Amino acid sequence: MTDQKTVRTAAERQLGTPTDLSANATRDLAAELNRVLADVFALYLKTKNFHWHMSGPNFRDYHLMLDDQGDQLLAMTDPIAERVRKLGETTLRSVSDIANRQSLLDNNADYVDPLDMLAELHSDNRALLAEMRTVHGLCDEHGDVATASVLENWIDETENRAWFLFEICRTSKIR
Repeated sequence: MTDQKTVRTAAERQLGTPTDLSANATRDLAAELNRVLADVFALYLKTKNFHWHMSGPNFRDYHLMLDDQGDQLLAMTDPIAERVRKLGETTLRSVSDIANRQSLLDNNADYVDPLDMLAELHSDNRALLAEMRTVHGLCDEHGDVATASVLENWIDETENRAWFLFEICRTSKIR
């Protein structure tokens, strides 16, 4: 039986990718990107959950908007994971790995009022936005221009999702 250190060394040997960034930089960046990736998956599933369970007078508009937002989130997952691999590190492996790393809370309620759904998604998108800005700062510290560049696009997309959700909730008592 091999010990954990031997397994990690074998994984590093088989999966390591050459990079000009330091070992500390790749370790730190990969850890933060994997956290972002876990939260993107969690937010994707919550967005789809609310898309599937939307009801009420604005059903069609909200249903379609959440479908678009879910597609946007899902489209982020592969580039984030591949960026971690380009850094020479490993990325998420399973649903339990996501659950262990995510900071956004799941919502397993049988029923959520439509405006409460949108307010919760607004809050979660703002939290993801803050997380991505923090990682962008870490990229700057380590000179990782490539990761910073892709984060800038995702930050813009996340700001857009949060803005739409805010504007819908603006007229209600929910913020």
